[in-house]
Amino acid sequence: MESLLEFLSDKWWLVFPLSAFAGHYANSWRKASERRHQRKVELYTLKNQAREAEKASAAEVEALIAAHDATNRRWLDYELDVGKLIDFPLMTDVREPLTVAFLRAKREADGQRPASAADITSPARLEAYRQAVNSFAVALDVAEREARRIRDSKFSGPERERLATARKLLMIAENHAATPAERQAAYKRARRELDGLIVLPDVTIAALEERVAPGLDAGRQPSESGPA
Repeated sequence: MESLLEFLSDKWWLVFPLSAFAGHYANSWRKASERRHQRKVELYTLKNQAREAEKASAAEVEALIAAHDATNRRWLDYELDVGKLIDFPLMTDVREPLTVAFLRAKREADGQRPASAADITSPARLEAYRQAVNSFAVALDVAEREARRIRDSKFSGPERERLATARKLLMIAENHAATPAERQAAYKRARRELDGLIVLPDVTIAALEERVAPGLDAGRQPSESGPA
C-alpha cells in the first residue's frame, strides 16, 4: 500500500490525462446512449406511422366498398323495377354506347372488389380499386342523365303507346285488389307489349313475377302427373 502511495505521489501528473480520458469516455458513452435512444424513438415512430397508415388504408377500402354497394343499389333500382325501365329504356339498351360503357365499368369494379378490406395490402391494389369504383359511379351518372334526357324519344308514336299500355298493365298485374285472373292477364299482355321494345334482364323478370306471383299461380294448371 505504501509502495502504491509512493508511486502516486511521484506520478501525480497522471491525474490530468486520466481525468481527460475518463471525461472523454463518459462523453462518448453519453453520446452513444443518446444515439441508441434516438434510434428507438425513430423506430417507434415508424411503427406507429405504419400502423396509422394501415388503419387509414383499411378505412378507405371500407369506404370504397360502401360506395361500390351504393352504386350497385342505384343500378338494382332499374333492374328490379320494370316501371323504371319502361320510363328510362336506355338503361338496358346495349345498343347505346353509354349503357355499354356503364356495364363495362360495373364489371371492372365488381372484378376489383375485395372480399374484405384486409385483402387489399398494397397501394397499387388500393389505387386500382379506387379508380374502378369511381369510374363505375361516373359511368352510371352519365348513363342516368342521358336516359332521363331522352326517355322514350327514340321510339315511334305507336311504340310509345305500347310502352304506356304496358306500364298500365303492370300496375294491374301488381295490384292485389285485382283478381288473380285479371293480374295474370295483365301480366301476359304487358309482356307482349314490351316484346321487341325493351330487353328485360332475367333478374328483372324474376323480380316482377315474384310480385305478381299470386295471380300467376292461380292461372297455372295442375300437373298432369299429379294424383287422379
